[in-house]
Amino acid sequence: MNVHHLELFYFVAKHGGIMPAVRNIPYGIQQPAVSAQVAQLEEFLGVTLFQRRPFALTPEGEKLFAFCQPFFANLDQVAAEFQGGQARHFRIGASTIVLRDHLPRLLNGVRKKFPKLKVSLREGYPAQLEEMLAKDEIDLAITLIEKKPAAGFQSLVLLELPMVLLVENNSKIKSAAELWSRDKIDEPLICLPAQEALTKRFGTRLQELGVEWFPSVEASSAGLIETYVASGLGIGVSVHIPAKPLPKNVRALPLPDFPRAIIGATWRGKKTALLDAFLDMARQRVQELI
Repeated sequence: MNVHHLELFYFVAKHGGIMPAVRNIPYGIQQPAVSAQVAQLEEFLGVTLFQRRPFALTPEGEKLFAFCQPFFANLDQVAAEFQGGQARHFRIGASTIVLRDHLPRLLNGVRKKFPKLKVSLREGYPAQLEEMLAKDEIDLAITLIEKKPAAGFQSLVLLELPMVLLVENNSKIKSAAELWSRDKIDEPLICLPAQEALTKRFGTRLQELGVEWFPSVEASSAGLIETYVASGLGIGVSVHIPAKPLPKNVRALPLPDFPRAIIGATWRGKKTALLDAFLDMARQRVQELI
């Protein structure tokens, strides 16, 4: 039996399909190669290991996964023991802004303690990152969080940011109160997807005020919201980030009576020395911003 083919099958079975496996295999390999090599394993064994759509292991696939899972799942732990107990690979998920503007400085600090560290970066909005954590596709998410983490997760609040509305500079709207006083708000509302904490909190507060205003555009990141507002496509829901300037043709309207957005770090399981190092550097970065 080809052990490499067995390893690829392990990732497919663990992550529930070939494409999720490709995203999580810790070395470069394309979907056609994974499909072909797993098919070769099935041909060698003379059995079908899983149904493709919807994904489901066959009884033979479950038996093989039960056999190989303990070995491949413990490889990183064994490697860490040989490396003096220090993990060498860390997977981080965050928004585009965090990955682009803040994470490089964090990594520079962490690498002083872990000079041989390998890092994998994944981009996503909060609900996606939470799903990645649940599937063990990332080790740490830095994103908007709820005050109470979901069962099985731990979190650390890093920063609380005031909510704002973004409008074009030439907009005649001077305050959010002008919008709330209208019988009907005609301007399109641009926000993150409905399941995101920021959008939920904004909608809840609108209900408390007795205001009806429903999203017209759902954007996957705060950066996209700014771009759409700057293009004249509506009014955006965002947060005020210290030391981060807005685009030249965009200005912010404060929302003083709205709940603050909580930026935090979320992870599963026990903290490690490597995770502690990232959290320490995240705290330092926050202090630089406020």
